[in-house]
Amino acid sequence: MSLIPAAAAAYDGAPFYGYADEPGGGYPLSLPQTLRATIAVPVSRMATRPADTLAELYPALAACWQAPGGLARPGDGAGDIEITVRLALRRDGSLIGPPRVTYAAGTAGDQRTALVRGTLDALARCTPVHITAGLGRAIAGRPVALRFVYRPPA
Repeated sequence: MSLIPAAAAAYDGAPFYGYADEPGGGYPLSLPQTLRATIAVPVSRMATRPADTLAELYPALAACWQAPGGLARPGDGAGDIEITVRLALRRDGSLIGPPRVTYAAGTAGDQRTALVRGTLDALARCTPVHITAGLGRAIAGRPVALRFVYRPPA
């Protein structure tokens, strides 16, 4: 008895959807979609009420970010300083595990280390973030990629 022809016949090349026991059924093999945002920091005002939408959540997460001391443009013509952090939140707005820095640009050496530490410290200060129960249910466990963009004064 060979299982190869039966397995090959069950898959017709179409994406898997529906229930597993239906013909051609199954679930798509994909990761949860990452929620992404870019925030210009520092944020000019703090939130006065719990975040109820993603548009309100991102500034609430960035509200504690401050430029680390000595953070400046490395040279003439250099662009903005950017750092991207990937994290996940629980329903109550607290972090699930430590955030990960996935990208940093515009600094090097000690300044980059200060930028990373400052950003992670800011997230620690801003969490648990104040969110509504509805938003908490919608984002719980989903990956969030938050990009901070800082333009140092000239």
